[in-house]
Amino acid sequence: MTTLDVEDHLLTLAFPGWERLMVGRARYCVALGAIDSVEVMSGWSSEILGWRSGPAISGFRKLGTFRHPDGTRRLVSMTRGLPLLRIRLRDREAGAGFDELLVSTPEAADLAAELDALARP
Repeated sequence: MTTLDVEDHLLTLAFPGWERLMVGRARYCVALGAIDSVEVMSGWSSEILGWRSGPAISGFRKLGTFRHPDGTRRLVSMTRGLPLLRIRLRDREAGAGFDELLVSTPEAADLAAELDALARP
């Protein structure tokens, strides 16, 4: 399962084992200052994410990069049954190529509060 860590003014997503193969990276790091907003969703997002690179097991797991027809580029690691953390980034350059991160984690509420507090100028 993808893990999130906040340390040294960075948010780091770590993709273990097979996840790193599907995402094409072992880690993704972004400066806390690049975070525009953080939202906790109660679970799975049913919105259309767009074209994907990575697996989608219908109704259970989505993992990889997704490009929406409007141009939004997302890094996604969603698992049904877990709260979802939606992190919008200020711009694609600051987000290392992504506009938004969608990550399922049991600690979504605690992480959102922490990121909100740390990402404010």
